[in-house]
Amino acid sequence: MDTAHHPKLLSLLIPAFNSAKRLRPAYEAIRNCLDTAQIPFEMLIIDDGSKDDTWEVMKTLAAEDSRIRPFRMSRNYTSPYVQFAGMSVCRGACISFMPDDLQRPLETLVESYRLWEKGHKLVISYRSSRNDGWLNDLFSSTYYRIMNALSEVTFPPGGADAFFADREIIDIMNTRIHPIHTSAVVEVLRLGFDPVFIPFDRPSRPGKSRWTWKKKVRLAKDTFFASSSFPILAITYMGLGISLLCLLAIPLLIYARFFAESRLFGFEVPGWTTIITLVAFFNGLVLFCLGIVAEYIWRIYEEVKGRPGFLLRKEEVSEKRKENSE
Repeated sequence: MDTAHHPKLLSLLIPAFNSAKRLRPAYEAIRNCLDTAQIPFEMLIIDDGSKDDTWEVMKTLAAEDSRIRPFRMSRNYTSPYVQFAGMSVCRGACISFMPDDLQRPLETLVESYRLWEKGHKLVISYRSSRNDGWLNDLFSSTYYRIMNALSEVTFPPGGADAFFADREIIDIMNTRIHPIHTSAVVEVLRLGFDPVFIPFDRPSRPGKSRWTWKKKVRLAKDTFFASSSFPILAITYMGLGISLLCLLAIPLLIYARFFAESRLFGFEVPGWTTIITLVAFFNGLVLFCLGIVAEYIWRIYEEVKGRPGFLLRKEEVSEKRKENSE
């Protein structure tokens, strides 16, 4: 069945990194699930700079099933950037994402598609429980509490694990969002579209996770600074607060110096106290001014993020497939 131009085509993206042994089982499970549910799909498998035979396995699968479209990143960019890359090349009326280890139940994919058929343009899947070890669980829960308190984006309790988006959202993401130091989940949540949330339980996974602490911290930092202006506001308010406190203290120090024999509330006020107060006042004023300047820089930063966030290597897969068909 040719589904390339199906009006309800699902583009399913699978980021692959050193996934040579996982891709075929993942493909077969996904194919069986979607075929059983009668969901037309294309499968975008994007190699994120793998060092094993992932690319060879991808080409083999693509030769067996024309619904598979393999792509290759020019280097390892990590999964958030692979998601942006997938949206830039997908053909479907909607898109979703699935890890190659299938830790997200396939049932959530089918449920998301049915909700999309009913008119929901954005469906968010999130973990209702975690089994990643107490340290990872503590880090995640603390991080999302901080994000919900300080950022402009509201996350579900367990953090957004994946999203299912309509073509309208895909087009907005491709034309208006610059994928630098951010994540696709943050950007789609920022767009609105009244998302529907689907919880799921993620089982523990044997073996060592490829999502290292270094990558987690980098993503957490990028996500926070991409969705929150709190650090800049904190500098502004801190400078303003210091200046106001010093401004209130100056009249008291003048009163103590000239009218109370250098005593204030029963305590002697040394002469250098006035100097320190004035220095603190002007330092606070400088911080406040820096905060104002930073507000403008933040807005400039938001406007000029125009450099490419990813590069896809040019491969001859489509041409080779055409030659084989002839």
